[in-house]
This record gives sequence, C-alpha cells and structure tokens, in this order.
Amino acid sequence: MLEKSILMTLVMAFLIASLLSPILIPFLRRLKFGQSIREEGPKSHQKKSGTPTMGGIMIILSIVVTTIVMTSKFQSPTMVTFLLLFVTIGYGIIGFLDDFIKVVMKRNLGLTSKQKLVGQLIVAIIFFYFLNKMGFSTYINIPGTHFSIDIGWLYIIMLFFILVGASNAVNLTDGLDGLLAGTAAIAFGAFAILAWHSSQYEIALFSIAVVGSVLGFLVFNAHPAKVFMGDTGSLALGGAIAAVAILLKHEVLLVIIGGVFVIETLSVIIQVISFKTTGRRVFRMSPLHHHYELLGWSEWRVVTTFWFIGLLFACIGIYLEVWI
Repeated sequence: MLEKSILMTLVMAFLIASLLSPILIPFLRRLKFGQSIREEGPKSHQKKSGTPTMGGIMIILSIVVTTIVMTSKFQSPTMVTFLLLFVTIGYGIIGFLDDFIKVVMKRNLGLTSKQKLVGQLIVAIIFFYFLNKMGFSTYINIPGTHFSIDIGWLYIIMLFFILVGASNAVNLTDGLDGLLAGTAAIAFGAFAILAWHSSQYEIALFSIAVVGSVLGFLVFNAHPAKVFMGDTGSLALGGAIAAVAILLKHEVLLVIIGGVFVIETLSVIIQVISFKTTGRRVFRMSPLHHHYELLGWSEWRVVTTFWFIGLLFACIGIYLEVWI
C-alpha cells in the first residue's frame, strides 16, 4: 500500500503543477510579472525579457496540497511534515517578496542581501526551535561509514549555515531554462529513496511531492521557457532540500547529492575572490552554467550536461548510504 502511495503522490503533484501552469501563466502575463534580464548576462538571454516569473507559486501550491493530502491518507501528519512545509513556505515567501520588489516595484536587485539573510535566519531559528522541542540530536553522520560525531552546540550554527547556504546555492543554479527544475527533481528523488530506505515515510512522500511538482513545472519551463520559477521557487526548493537533509540526518550527504548546487556556488565564490585579489576572472561569467554558454555551448546542452552530472552525484550519494 505504501509503495502505491509513492506513485500516487508523484502523479498527483505532477498533475497539479502541470494543470495550474496554463491557468497561472496568462494571469502572470496580464499582471506584467515579467522577468527582467541583466544586461551583463549572455546576449542570447535578452529575448527572455518579459517571460512571466514567480512560477514558483504553482510549485509550492502543488507541494503543499499533495503532501497534506497524501500524508493524511496513510497516516496522521506529524511535526516532521509541518516543519518541511513550514520551511518550504517560509523561504518561498522570502523569494516572493524578492520577486515582487523586482517585478512590480521595478527595483532590479529585489530585497537587499541583509533583508534576505534576516528572513532566512528567522525561518531557520523557528525551524531549530521546533527541532529542539522534538529532542532532535546534535550528531552528524559521516557518509560511507558507520561513524557519527556529536558536535553539541555547534550543530545550531551548522543548521543555520545549511539552510541559508542551500537556499542561496539552489537560487544561484536557477539561471537557464529547466536547469534547476531538472537538478532539483534528481536531488529530491535521491533523498526520497534514502528516506524510504530508512522508513522515514513522511519525508519520502514530501520529497516525491517535490519531484512531481518540479517535473510538472518543467513541462512549461523547459527550453524555450514559458515561465520562470523566480526566487519564489528557487529559495523554497533550497530551503526544502536543506530541511529534508537535516531531518534525515544526512547533512553532510547534502553536499554530495546537491553537488551541482555546490559547484555553482563555488564558481561564484572563486570568481569574486579572483577578481578582487588579482583583477582577473577565472570564468567568463559566473555562475558556472553561464561560463559554458559563453564558450559556445547551446543552452540545452548546458542544461542536459548539468542534469547528467546531478544524476551522477545523486547515485554516489545513494551508494554511500545504502550499499556501503
């Protein structure tokens, strides 16, 4: 019965997201919620200007509805489900405010970095408060081994770092049509397998709901995209994958399964450090996906290559946890 629920969850989430899109896209277009494109970006992206954004709304709605319905169908939702949905919605609201300021108020940078960080930390603090009430342990597992380390109060700092870092890393990856939707589906699919393997069925159902939702969104986000998820979607997905990893006690494994997000973030860090210290750029443009575009790769080639790399990282993560 539980095995059947996985397929039902996937189908339900996919249908909700894919059926919401034809309704929401024209609505966003009428409201003139169009994406503005950075002038310093690849010239090929200028034609995307005006494409409806904030499509992350349909992803979040699909995740929330599917998770509540499917979890309630098989058991009473616990604090675990509440925390997963809270972080997803919380970070989604921060992203929505950022998008709203960019699109409606015509402030291209959206929320300031300090405003965004404060919002992310508030959600993280509330998340930790409820974890602490649950008696959540402060140990971390070492992937590929049977060892764990109790890091005590340092776990609080690590938790904040994971939530804020993951949400920003996923946000940086959202730069090409279908890039984040595909890599997120792969990463959450890997965590769904790990959750199921450890009998964490609520987390498995939530993760599958995310997979179905982003795949339904991908139908309209694949190149050429008819809608972008915006920070509304990318920050929500980043917070969600961090919450999943924390609740599964796979905090370190997140670095492997989310390898594409890590690489994208490192490319930005390396670029900034190099330019500020030497005046030279390591990459033609960061995040890394833009570097390959400027090398002459087609957008679809970059996206599918990154999907494949994401799949490799996901397989490595599953192998380390399940078979070693």
